[in-house]
Amino acid sequence: MIYLLAAIALAFWVFGLYRRYQLWRLGKPDDCSKNIGKRIPVFIRTTVVDFLAHRRFLRDPYPGMMHLILFWGFVILLLASGVDAFTHYITGHIIGSPYLWFKLIVNIAGLLALIGIIMAAFRRYVLKPERLNTLLDDGIGMGLIAGMLITGFMVEGLRQAATELTLHPDWAPWSAGGFVFAKAFAGMSRDSLLFWHRSLWWFHSALVIGAIIYSGLAFSKLQHIVVSPLNAFFRSLGPVGVPVSINIENAESEPLGVGTIKDFTWKQLLDLDACTNCGRCQDACPAWATGKPLSPRKVVQDLKVHMLKAANNQANQSENVPTLVGEAPNEAEVWACTTCGACQETCPVYVEHIVKIIDLRRNLVLAQSEMPETAQLMLRNMQSRGHPWAGIQSLRLRGDWTSGLGLKILAEGDNVNTLFWVGCTGALVERNVAATLSMTRVLKAAGVDFGVLGEAETCCGDPARRAGYEFQFQIMAEQNIEIFKSHNIKEIITSCPHCYNTIKNEYPRYGGDFKVVHYTQLIADFVRQGKLKLTRELNSILTYHDPCYLGRYNSVYLEPRRILRAIPKAKLEEMERSRNTGFCCGGGGGHMWIEEQPGTTKINQMRLEDVLKTGAETEVTACPYCLQMFEESIEHKQMKDSLKAKDLAEIVEAAMKQS
Repeated sequence: MIYLLAAIALAFWVFGLYRRYQLWRLGKPDDCSKNIGKRIPVFIRTTVVDFLAHRRFLRDPYPGMMHLILFWGFVILLLASGVDAFTHYITGHIIGSPYLWFKLIVNIAGLLALIGIIMAAFRRYVLKPERLNTLLDDGIGMGLIAGMLITGFMVEGLRQAATELTLHPDWAPWSAGGFVFAKAFAGMSRDSLLFWHRSLWWFHSALVIGAIIYSGLAFSKLQHIVVSPLNAFFRSLGPVGVPVSINIENAESEPLGVGTIKDFTWKQLLDLDACTNCGRCQDACPAWATGKPLSPRKVVQDLKVHMLKAANNQANQSENVPTLVGEAPNEAEVWACTTCGACQETCPVYVEHIVKIIDLRRNLVLAQSEMPETAQLMLRNMQSRGHPWAGIQSLRLRGDWTSGLGLKILAEGDNVNTLFWVGCTGALVERNVAATLSMTRVLKAAGVDFGVLGEAETCCGDPARRAGYEFQFQIMAEQNIEIFKSHNIKEIITSCPHCYNTIKNEYPRYGGDFKVVHYTQLIADFVRQGKLKLTRELNSILTYHDPCYLGRYNSVYLEPRRILRAIPKAKLEEMERSRNTGFCCGGGGGHMWIEEQPGTTKINQMRLEDVLKTGAETEVTACPYCLQMFEESIEHKQMKDSLKAKDLAEIVEAAMKQS
């Protein structure tokens, strides 16, 4: 009878999942299901590292440990239920010492799960962290789980009181959780024990069945047991934050970005349901931390509400599909994102926020011509000048920095194997030109045979793409690829992580397959091979800031640190938020040019506080955006005499053995 009821409950649960699948189908097709063979080994690794070992959860110790013991407690209990059913119907009951050990393991698992629930309740209703706001659904879920665990121990205790306490008293302590209740029930008559055992067993079973039905029909957070692994399986296996290309020639017949929920792909809609609203992304978000309106958690949850509205309208045969950007998420939220990737790095279920926000920006810019004024100026400059800069920077010629250096400046018909791609900021902004000159001298010292484009170089297109102006990005990408091919370029060295990421990870979709290296990777190899001798002492305390597009986007963490540690007398002090948990400088996502919302803390000023905690005398980075952001924040704090911001290339040049 109980197995029939369980089957019915499971049918309700599957039906609830199927209804959600119908919602996901509102979205456009996605090619993520075409490479299953490649996904399987990746998913196995993800299961071991992130689900079984809880790598991402344990970055936040208290909730991580809470989730870990709750997870493993229920995994063991579920396996034990399977063993019980198998031995009952097929092999016969476990007896002897194996039975006692089986009981002990099951009871420990149940106690761990109960401790996890207590920790969860304490956190939600006593500690009350700001990021948790689903208290009702969480309360129902925790109540059902706690009820199942406690009644399970009570059923075991009633059984022990009726049997083991008198027949096998040495067995009872092996069921530690039930033994406590067995002692409490020991004074009851055998008939009462059997009656309550039977009654409570049915109540316990009803709780289990009810929890399954509730999670299925209400699509509660308990459904994440299946939806989260499904989302991890179908997550993007390619580079971080690369949006799908828009066919410019067919722009009139396809959506320009995402204007309604149906413009997302089905995988992006699956993302919305995979989100458990835990708020880890919100805690990691630099925009949220500095008082901006953006919460990645809220954006995803608001989009989920829109998905439900669209499904309801479709069910009622209404053609009124609610637009996305307006009340929630609103334009201020969409434009506050720096695309730093911290939200995706910390998400334990692999929700992909960045591309969604870029898709929303694309629709605002391309379909509605809505954008901040500073974004308009930046995009106009890219159209008319080939770079995003205005003001004094726009008066410089792109090749001015090459004067007197004796560089190989490529002209029409020239060929070169290795190109040093300088980038807009490295060529036009005076502070960054100094870093470019240092990099040039380092390359020469290492004996690298390279050329530069000089005036022929233009923007890689990253600022336009991150600001939603996809057409301008594609024009620049195709133009640059054509130039690279015309000079038979095979290898491209970049200073800017944004250029590095764009040329390396996004140009291949347009036929631009080149070997792309960031200068930190190159210099680290030169130092290791002995091509560069860093022998001059640098008596200074340094700290290194990881650029988001070099670190989280491309996992270049070790090379810059190896370089700094190779410098005599240089002491490297790490910031608390570093490597994959590093905090953004505030310049990504077009925010070198898009002003932050007034009345809020600037992101670069908050990051400077992390630098000051290390006691460093020099802040080192490997990105022109980051360098400018730190220069600005140091000047704002009036600390130019006590704290310097340097590009890593400048540090390397200062430490090189002089001929």
